[in-house]
Amino acid sequence: MCAYDAGALGLEERSDERGVTLLLYAPAERAAALRAALAGGEPAPLELGEIEPVPDTDWSEGWKAGLGASVISERLVVRPSWVAHEKASGQVEVVIDPGQAFGTGTHPSTWLALEWIDLLCVAPVAGARWLDVGTGSGVLAIAAAALGSARVLAFDLDPIAAREARENVARNGCSDRVSVFAGGLEAVGGSNFDGVLANLLRSESVPLLAGLAERTRARGQAVFSGLLDSEVPAFSEALLAAGFTPKAVRRGEDASGERWAALLTVR
Repeated sequence: MCAYDAGALGLEERSDERGVTLLLYAPAERAAALRAALAGGEPAPLELGEIEPVPDTDWSEGWKAGLGASVISERLVVRPSWVAHEKASGQVEVVIDPGQAFGTGTHPSTWLALEWIDLLCVAPVAGARWLDVGTGSGVLAIAAAALGSARVLAFDLDPIAAREARENVARNGCSDRVSVFAGGLEAVGGSNFDGVLANLLRSESVPLLAGLAERTRARGQAVFSGLLDSEVPAFSEALLAAGFTPKAVRRGEDASGERWAALLTVR
């Protein structure tokens, strides 16, 4: 039995230590018929709960309720524009609204990369040049510029992400320090970047490692995030083969319990 054929308009899955609970949403006039259809479903009967009314909600605004400021450190906070946050003395604030591009500071892969940026920028080097690979929303590039890096070149294969990144750069007053383009690594010239930021899946990062090594100065530092913790050993081998030496790793866990990792490396 397909729940949607029986009248359901939406489904939500919730997991906990007791198992998986499915919440089906349907118009009030179809709820009883939906429950009856599920009760006779094959091949195995479901343990059905009660029909409960859902209060009227302004979903165009309600989705914002669960989002708040992400306090990365005493020096760095990332927040949506509608969330008020009282900055601590000396704290840098990056304003990013959720859009079609990845990176708002809430996912562990972004959070971990931001933690590394904060640590690396404690004593920023005058004239340092950073490269942000697959910039998404631009949050990493903006944080690096705001915390003291002189110039950041950011790029993304997705033109929509590049457009959103440029808008976020302008919103955060970093247009004089952050440049964004839509394209790939082959369009990046030079070999003297002081730092590299890459919050990408392992499958996306590995093919770029040799090219990134060529564009990073000797003793330059690179942060690779977006890795599952279980992928760190194999990815470390790929880093060494490309010319990057892993130095340290930071780890975090998402809401489902999945473990993520971000590596700090030296060229």
